[in-house]
Amino acid sequence: MKPKNNIRFCLSGLTLSALLWPIFLSAAPITFNTALPVAKGEFLFREQLIVNQSGADPSAANRDRTETATVTALGYGINRRWTVFAILPYRDIDLNLESGGLRVNRNNNGLGDLSMFTRYTAYQKDQLGQTFRIAPFAGFKSPTGQDNARDNLGTLPPPVQVATGSWDVFGGVVLTWQTLQYQTDVQISYRINNAANGFQSGNIARLDGSYQYRLWRSKASGGLPDYLYAVMEVNLINQARNRINGNDDPNSNGTRLFLSPGIQYVTKRWMAETAIQIPVKQNLNGTALENDYILRASIRFNF
Repeated sequence: MKPKNNIRFCLSGLTLSALLWPIFLSAAPITFNTALPVAKGEFLFREQLIVNQSGADPSAANRDRTETATVTALGYGINRRWTVFAILPYRDIDLNLESGGLRVNRNNNGLGDLSMFTRYTAYQKDQLGQTFRIAPFAGFKSPTGQDNARDNLGTLPPPVQVATGSWDVFGGVVLTWQTLQYQTDVQISYRINNAANGFQSGNIARLDGSYQYRLWRSKASGGLPDYLYAVMEVNLINQARNRINGNDDPNSNGTRLFLSPGIQYVTKRWMAETAIQIPVKQNLNGTALENDYILRASIRFNF
């Protein structure tokens, strides 16, 4: 092939890839959202497994809490700017602690609260081989799960309930810059948690960042190639103290910083991914329970 034809072929490929980004799956953050849209009239389905382990307890209760959740998310592209999402978790929580000189187990499982939100592409700049998007989002969490479960010891404490019983709201903005070789995402978000059953979980402010770098691509034969991405994410999460009957709980929440390495395999219509959130700094209030790790694995489909 002549040099001019080589150049034209490469430019055509870059242009085609840029045009196909909104239609087919691409790399994406694992621990938070992206500004890349879902194509008009198409659905994005994601099933995620999350294992959240906490066991570093500075109190005398020697608490150990494990939560395993499967989170189902469905997105729908209304048009090139508007996308709506619904998220429903199934939670299995196990808490062991010392109480009255005995080792006690408190456990619970069931469907959690349903969250719904919408995302709007407010700014979009497409160039040859790259795109930049800014997308604010806003939504709410409805009290659809059971929030007053009991066991033989009585009503379960809030950390073992699968739902909160409150209507909560959240919002933020996410920025995405994608090229053919890598993608960068940054998100700022805030969640307002309301009171129910005399308990109010602390409001949450987050700053998240993700960098996805393409390690490998398959040889395409008549279609789009598959890709393998290395992912590195940072999650800075600050949660205010919980409130019990209107009073602050001095031994709850604080600031956590996670470093989250991961990997993604991306095809035309589906994506498989996994990441582990490792706490590198935890500045918590009083005897709040520390995170050991959060493991995530998920698969996404576009149809």
